[in-house]
Amino acid sequence: MKAGNLLLSASGLLTLGMSLWWIRRQYLVATVRGPSMEPTLHTGDRLLVRRTRRVRAGQIVVVRIPNPPPLDGLPPGIEPGDEDKVPEGSDPGWHLLVKRAVAVAGEPVPRQAFPALRDVTETVVPPRALVVLGDNPDSSWDSRDFGFVRGEQFIGVMMRSLPSR
Repeated sequence: MKAGNLLLSASGLLTLGMSLWWIRRQYLVATVRGPSMEPTLHTGDRLLVRRTRRVRAGQIVVVRIPNPPPLDGLPPGIEPGDEDKVPEGSDPGWHLLVKRAVAVAGEPVPRQAFPALRDVTETVVPPRALVVLGDNPDSSWDSRDFGFVRGEQFIGVMMRSLPSR
């Protein structure tokens, strides 16, 4: 192989590597597990998620919640003492949740429907925070249980569903 071709191949690989790095920093593929977003999303549905800080009420979002959860309530199906059975996400000590944003920064805190928010001092959702709820509230573990999702916990917004594998 000539030096020119080798240099072209190296620059092509570098360009490909940088492109893949950029895509990974901008997007995430998430897989839905559990019934909390039914009937909109079902177990096994794959989502293309754009990593962003901008979210509007009504959008489906992916958030990171600490594991074990710092909350009064546990996810449906998890009994006290079984906190280690809470599914973890890609980061040790965290798990990912797919939920719908129902209130975003600057909007009134929905106290009545969210027991974990009834005693907060804020009258509006704080900057870089949001309130989330599953589309199937009877089977959802969400802001009713753990309160606000803070900015560092917010991963991104669902762009679209992807074909199943």
